[in-house]
Amino acid sequence: MTVRARETGAHRGILRDAGRAVGGALIFSLPMLMTMEMWQLAYTIEGWRLALLLAVAVPLLVGLSHVIGFEERRTLRESAMDASFAFGIAAFTSLVVLTILGVLAPGMSGDEIAGKIAIQSVPAAIGALLARSQLKSSDDDDALGDRKETYAGELFLMAVGALFLGFNLAPTEEMILISYQMSKWHAIVLVAISIAAMHGFVFAVEFKGGSELSEDTPWWSALFRFTLPGYAIAALIALFMLWVFGRTDGLAPEMVVMAMVVLAFPAAIGAAAARLIL
Repeated sequence: MTVRARETGAHRGILRDAGRAVGGALIFSLPMLMTMEMWQLAYTIEGWRLALLLAVAVPLLVGLSHVIGFEERRTLRESAMDASFAFGIAAFTSLVVLTILGVLAPGMSGDEIAGKIAIQSVPAAIGALLARSQLKSSDDDDALGDRKETYAGELFLMAVGALFLGFNLAPTEEMILISYQMSKWHAIVLVAISIAAMHGFVFAVEFKGGSELSEDTPWWSALFRFTLPGYAIAALIALFMLWVFGRTDGLAPEMVVMAMVVLAFPAAIGAAAARLIL
């Protein structure tokens, strides 16, 4: 192969990965790009909370890149490069879409524009990275091989899934409205349903990509090793998202718990789905 041919192949590879990243950013973040509550966060969220959200998102993106990034890489530097590439694509995609929708317009302050793009870029960047596993070709499958599963890695993927789906709903008023409508018994039942749904999605109903328990493995082993820790992770992420977006401000402690339980339901589904599809 000539030098020119290798350069052409490298350029095509970069364009292919960029195209996949844009596609992933759109597929996974378009509902949030077209949601009014997400636009309003640029006005309501405090700067230090936004900075904290980004500070949490950066290592998460690096970790996700390490697991399912654009190439099978293992060094922190290369994973960070992939995550930076994904975040740049996400910011560009968010800028273009929000401008086309008229959400960004001339006359807006730089802080407002930066805030709207930054908030939207977090889920869009996750989508850009997930595109590597969801939009890959058969050739990529052969090149990447099978991902080595570890216990910590599985819990991390559940955290990513919980964060992503929770991000969709945490800014909405409905999370607080539902929590006010529910009683303590509703909350207990919802927790039980959330745990049952997580366990069923991955171990019981035999979805493609799910896990099968051997005949020698008791049912409670997976429940205590994966499902319950996964739900705890989803609940903590739900609480973090509600707090970052200011949804817990002024609420009594018991209402904060109720809101957390409400958001933990979709977050738990996201955690379970992440183990199925990633």
